[in-house]
Amino acid sequence: MKLKKGIGVVLLAIWLIANGVISIVGLSFTGLPLIMAVLAIAAGVLLLLGK
Repeated sequence: MKLKKGIGVVLLAIWLIANGVISIVGLSFTGLPLIMAVLAIAAGVLLLLGK
């Protein structure tokens, strides 16, 4: 069974995993909210475009 995953789904998966790890570990640095926001926006746009 082959699963075809678009880049939007992959970015969403990365965002979810990163968000979970950051919450569990308590990781925090200056640019973290910006990086997470950009990743979330990119995933959302690509999902809406069907990529």
